Parts: sequence; C-alpha cells; structure tokens
Amino acid sequence: MISLMAGGTFRGLSWIEGESFINSVILMQPYWVWRAIGGSLMFVSHLVFGYNFLQMNRCEKNYQIAHLSSNFFCSRLTLQIMFDFHKNHKLLVITSFLGFAILSTVIAVFPALQLQKVQPLPGMKEMSSEELKGLQVYVSENCMACHTQQVRNIEMDHVWGQRPSLASDYYYSKQRQDLWRQSPSLLGSERTGPDLTEVGKRQPGKEWHLLHLFNPRIVVKESVMPSYPWLFEEKSPAMVTQKDVIVPVPGELLKKPDHKLVAKKEALELVAYLQSLVQTNLGEDLSPDFIPSTRRKSEYPIGNTNLGLDGLQLYTETCSACHQPNGEGIAGAFPPLVGSKIVNDPDPNILVQIILSGYDARPEFGVMPGFADLLTDEEISAIATHERQSWGNQAPDVTPRQVAEIRKFILNQ
Repeated sequence: MISLMAGGTFRGLSWIEGESFINSVILMQPYWVWRAIGGSLMFVSHLVFGYNFLQMNRCEKNYQIAHLSSNFFCSRLTLQIMFDFHKNHKLLVITSFLGFAILSTVIAVFPALQLQKVQPLPGMKEMSSEELKGLQVYVSENCMACHTQQVRNIEMDHVWGQRPSLASDYYYSKQRQDLWRQSPSLLGSERTGPDLTEVGKRQPGKEWHLLHLFNPRIVVKESVMPSYPWLFEEKSPAMVTQKDVIVPVPGELLKKPDHKLVAKKEALELVAYLQSLVQTNLGEDLSPDFIPSTRRKSEYPIGNTNLGLDGLQLYTETCSACHQPNGEGIAGAFPPLVGSKIVNDPDPNILVQIILSGYDARPEFGVMPGFADLLTDEEISAIATHERQSWGNQAPDVTPRQVAEIRKFILNQ
C-alpha cells in the first residue's frame, strides 16, 4: 500500500508539473516492483488464512476468549457465542445474502436505474457494427485494466480531452449486449497506459494502431504494454490478397523474415473502435469546466519568441510516438524528420501547414492528423523550431508570429 501511495503521489505530481505520460511510466517502475512483492506476500497470507479457517471449522473444541477486561467489568465469553458463522451455516448464508443484496442494490441497481434517464449528446454518432465488434475485442482483451476512458474535471486531465467526461458520453458503449449481458464498465481506474477518451483524435491513423498492437515497443520504446501477436498472422507474399491489410513491420521482428504481417479481422475491428473514440464537441457554452490548477501559469505573448516553452517536451508529448524521439520515424509507416527537405527548408510555410492541417498525400506512409485545434501558435513554434534544429538539422527558428500568419492564411482559404 505504501508503495502504491508513494508512486501514485509522485506520478500525479509529475503530471501537474507538465511531465509527459511516458516519463511518469518510467517513474513508476520501482514502485511496481514493490507492488509485486507486496501482492505476492498478500496472496500467501490469503492461503494461510484459508488453511487456518478450514482447520478451525473442523475443530469441535469450544475455544474461549479469556479475560476480556475493561474499566467496568471482566467476563469470559466463548468464541462460539461471539462468532458462530463457521458452525452455524444458516446464519452464515443469511448474513452473506443480506450483505450481497444490500451492496448490489446500492452499487448496481440504483445507478443502473439512474442511467436509464441518460440520453445521447447532440450530434453524437451511433457506433457502427465494426466499432461495436471492436468494443467487444477491447473488453475481451481486458484493455480497461490499464487504460481509462474518463476525463476528470481537474485541469491536469485536460491533456486527455477537450472537456470533462459526462454520463452521456457512454450512451452507445453501455448498451446491453443482449438480454442477459450488460456491457462492462470502460471507465477504468488505473492509468498504466494513457487515457483513451480521445485517442481517435490524437492517433487517427490505422498504421500506428496496428504497429502498436503488434509490438508497442516499435512506436514507444519505453512502453510497458503487452504485445498482441495473436491479432495478426504472417503470410507468404504469394498468399497475400488485395483485401489483406499489411502492417509495415521490420522483417527481423517476424518469425519468417520473408513473410508479410497481415492484420486479422479482430485487429481491424479493435482499431476501428479506437479510432471512433473522440469526444462530442458541445461548444464552449455547454461544456463543463475544468477545476483550475493552483500552480502559477506563465503567459507567453504572441510575437517573435516562444520563450519558456520546451520544444523537446512538446515534441515528446505530441510527435515522438510516430516520428520517434530520434526523428528517424518508422520505415514504411511514418516519415523521418532527420534530413527532411521540408523540415530544413528556410521557409517554414509547408512544415507549419502540415502541423496545422495534417498530411495524407503519400500512400506509403500513415495519415498525420492536424493539430490546429490542439496546439497554440507558441507551441507549434517551439515544436517546429526543435525539429529544424535537432538531429543534425539546421534551419532558422519558427516564430509564433509566422505560425499565426500561416494559420490565418489556412482559415481564409
């Protein structure tokens, strides 16, 4: 418990300080080791408890609790009188049933009745059949054990969504599967991996998700997420059809390097579900507000400087999942930034337009989303400058004023 409390506290503080999510995962590693040790000891203690309980139940001797004393009396009471559950099976069953009924009513029945009144949000799209099947794959693989789908109303959760989550956000995903089965909760309680409320907006490309599912370390080297190779199959080039979706994986990661990796139907359905995870826009007037942080915020005036913004940190949080921390990208999936003519062009116009609007003009690479709604002019300036002056690239700074002018040009088109 102490390791979890300490690790969770330091992890939360790192988010408040603006650290990237992957850095918080690295920070938690020693606490997970202690959690594993403590959990193992707890498991052993449960086995010992069960053994002792069975031994006590077999014993017919009437144990007594001796010398129960207080300021007013001293008496001897027998364990049979005080705790008779291990012998009086009728009392044990009745008490257990009543406890179960009360807890079920409070925790399950009352909330379920309240949720019957929830309606979908205006403009909210109903899930397609492929997305619903992907949801079932998501549940069967127990993805909610490590990922949440809830944006809390505190400011440090703003990074996961444009607004705090509402009950109506889950209207379609919480529909009953059939007469007997209710859809399981997707909220999650542990962010071992990032929140997925708007993963469809952060990572809209199919290629990235497929690579991430096959081997998360391909796109995020520090990831602790398990691989899901059973969602894919290796095929010889002669067996690949036009309908097959080929995943651009390096040959050394395959059992047979001369084969192609093809996504199974379950993988494509899961990716379709993940791509659908985008919050419905309610507008500024209707969206609930975040509780502001008490930490002091710095104000960056629009002009010719991005003073105070860390381009490396912004790049790590926003771009490195695809283009990689070293800027070399992933062959066949995401283009490299090292030595790129667009990145090194003295005129940053094309680079900034791609960051703002996204890019999908090269079929050999995955789709890049636009960040016009996610990043400010100052943040884009810091990222572009970092890309143009790292990994051997040599190009002039990009100023927030230049980004603002290009943004205005795009809006007026």
